[in-house]
Amino acid sequence: MTSDVLSFLTEFVRHPLTTGAVAPSGRTLAGRITTPVPRTGSPCVVELGPGTGAFTAPIHRLLADGGRHVAVEVNARFVRRLARRYPSLELHHADATELGALDLPPADAVISGLPWTVFPAARQDTILDAVRDLLTDAGTFTTFAYVHAAWTPPGRRLRTALHARFEEVVPGRTVWSNLPPAFVYHARRPIRRSLEGVPVGAAPGDAGRGLVRETGPRPG
Repeated sequence: MTSDVLSFLTEFVRHPLTTGAVAPSGRTLAGRITTPVPRTGSPCVVELGPGTGAFTAPIHRLLADGGRHVAVEVNARFVRRLARRYPSLELHHADATELGALDLPPADAVISGLPWTVFPAARQDTILDAVRDLLTDAGTFTTFAYVHAAWTPPGRRLRTALHARFEEVVPGRTVWSNLPPAFVYHARRPIRRSLEGVPVGAAPGDAGRGLVRETGPRPG
């Protein structure tokens, strides 16, 4: 058992409602969830819930030529571990619900490792609203879901919440080699809100509707 897996398992036992998994994500899932990270220029990439760094490592490699990598992690032990491993990482020891208060620049990509299915609806909504507001118009939000949990009420709620905030929500192919098997949601074109909470430019009755709807993950 690797030190990352042992650390993750230990934190799951201590804090199951914030860790949400017994093991870090695998390399294949990490590669797919980080595909929106720009390879050129000076992009800003925000990572939510990096844990032991399963997604942090590929993001760091992709941003080797420049860019700003910001990570928001609530677990103090994970924060210390990440700070030692990635000295140049802009690390915030904070809850993801505080994302809107961190005074970050517009993000070109937001990559999430958060355990959405253990979050109540209000918590999901607060975080997703902040993600939508942080992204640039051309930005992309990626997050993953475990196949076995995608059809539970919290899993379906996440899918509905994504469609309410993004015009395009595309589930990727299932990564069967992950533990447990998982897939990535790719959410693009954030739907901006007016002061009244209605999508900017929406026709009457269109509030909260994404333009592309997918029913679930594609087979691997």
